Amino acid sequence: MASRPSRSFCAPAVLVVALLFGVSVVVAAVGCGRKENPPAVAALPEIEQSKTEASQSLAEESEGAGKFIDDSKESKGATSKSLEYKPTTRSLTITGSSRSARKPDGSDGHFLSRRLLGGQFGFMGGRGEPAQAGVGGGQNVGQLFQGGGGVLGFGGGNGGMFGNGAADMSAEQYQRFEDNPFKLVRGEDALSTISTAVDTASYSNVRARINEGQLPAKDAVRIADFVNYFPYDYATTQNADPVAFKLELAPCPWQPTHHLLRVGLKAKVIDKDQMPARNLVFLIDTSGSMSEANRLPLVQESLRLLVEQLTGRDRVSIVTYAGEVSKLLAPTQGDQKRTIIESVNSLVAQGCTYGEGGIKAAYDQAEKSFLKDGINRVILATDGDFNVGVSNDAELVRLIEEKRKTGVYLTVLGYGMGNLQDSKLEQLAHHGNGHYAYIDSLDEAKKVFVEQGGALVTVAKDVKLQVEFNPAKVAGYRLIGYENRILRNEDFRNDAKDAGDMGSGHTCTALYEVVPVGEKVTAGEVEPLKYQTKTELTDAAKTGEWLTVRMRYKHPETEKASEVSSVLPANGLAKEASADLKFAGAAAAFGMILRDSEYRGDTEYAKVIEWAKPALGADKGGHRAEFVRLVEKVQGLGQLKNQ
Repeated sequence: MASRPSRSFCAPAVLVVALLFGVSVVVAAVGCGRKENPPAVAALPEIEQSKTEASQSLAEESEGAGKFIDDSKESKGATSKSLEYKPTTRSLTITGSSRSARKPDGSDGHFLSRRLLGGQFGFMGGRGEPAQAGVGGGQNVGQLFQGGGGVLGFGGGNGGMFGNGAADMSAEQYQRFEDNPFKLVRGEDALSTISTAVDTASYSNVRARINEGQLPAKDAVRIADFVNYFPYDYATTQNADPVAFKLELAPCPWQPTHHLLRVGLKAKVIDKDQMPARNLVFLIDTSGSMSEANRLPLVQESLRLLVEQLTGRDRVSIVTYAGEVSKLLAPTQGDQKRTIIESVNSLVAQGCTYGEGGIKAAYDQAEKSFLKDGINRVILATDGDFNVGVSNDAELVRLIEEKRKTGVYLTVLGYGMGNLQDSKLEQLAHHGNGHYAYIDSLDEAKKVFVEQGGALVTVAKDVKLQVEFNPAKVAGYRLIGYENRILRNEDFRNDAKDAGDMGSGHTCTALYEVVPVGEKVTAGEVEPLKYQTKTELTDAAKTGEWLTVRMRYKHPETEKASEVSSVLPANGLAKEASADLKFAGAAAAFGMILRDSEYRGDTEYAKVIEWAKPALGADKGGHRAEFVRLVEKVQGLGQLKNQ
């Protein structure tokens, strides 16, 4: 095993909050948060009003607060102790410790506990007031401590530095996009061309927010991820093709006069005993921002699950990055589980985030141990908050595009709440011939690494779909989701154009809301062409076929593409949707509500539950039942807010 070099720390970030009468509280943290300097803090009017109160209470509270900080310093991890602030007793209690700061008379006029420890300043506990721009208000120094509660926002928020309030998501980044509009089936608009995708990160990320009692940001909701999160009963290929697809057309649940089209793909399943050898490089973010329990500690638990799936034919390397890059573990046989797990267990979060250096080192390592007839993959585990070296999304994407030419694929695993750089991680996976998952719990790690462990083995790359609608049957359509996976029609047969990849057992579902001829299509008005006439229908259009779907893909080891197609005949409209299509429709409808989509119709949470419950099926893993509980929880949140 390679020796692990000592890490160099970034310059300490020090914040001084000036209190009354020359009394100061100084907090220093080693590591890096965001690169911007925090703006100056304006004096708060409440301070002048609280001088008398502060002078009376500061002395009696300072000893308790000092003990609180000492206790917290003794803790090695962010989750070793939790803070509970009880306004009714004016107490500040550390779970697992006998020490607490408490005002004897229990009055409500306590400056230190109300303003500093749990309220306006949001320093240690409670939720305080919503974070605003200022020192550490979730954007600057506050992110260093994963905080953001209170006006000054110093460490309040989701646990903050020591607190336990609601999470501050102001530092998270999501790609902004608009829902796909309806298109008229005219000319080239009769074609819809997309890159396939098997990402699931958006669903598990949104689930984590809802379980924290919050509604997600609109742009955090990618409906394709919602639909693709769940396994479906698609038949696997019966021939040499690595991917098979199935078509289904049935009534649309949220718009009865429309139809819902499902194009369902299923990659072939490779048996465990036939699994090719794997060359895996774990690229692990060990910067200071990964210190929380749902970050590096969860990464360690996740990777232990993956290690248990490996064999002696596999090879594992570990590269870490923080203020500098470290090659922690040289290529080690997969059956040397104790050695690998000991390396994983030794990880400690500290320092800045040199993501660019880590990516380069991981790919270099993967190339050195490249398996010609095996699987070569970098598995990146991070919150995505790169702040040293190249951190611009576009430059990182170009770096990943260059590295994918080596034949090494990329799996991206997102962790943590509060500063998740979702847009960056999704783009890295997209351009790295891989997929993106968000791990919010050990159960999700089991789903990714145990239930879908074979998906680390790619069976088809650059998988594209093209749907051609028959204008004799279809007046218009709308692609649901896949907003950043849409390709130009000419890209379908351009084999130099990158597209999505599918691993063993992966499923991919594309949904279209279809408007039949005779129904009005809500689409933008287009000026009639001055120099062209209406295109005549072909003989194929007159047969009554609904549509044709074409799929194009490459085998992982070649650059030569293959193409297959299928037709939905005139009698292809079912009277009732299958259980799988009903559930997929419910998942899409849930996403439309959360996005407040203009295309949701009269869909509401109760209807989503009504559509999903009868479609649970065998529900291996219990994911569909969990979906119903999640919708019920959001419904309850809405009712609570309306009270």
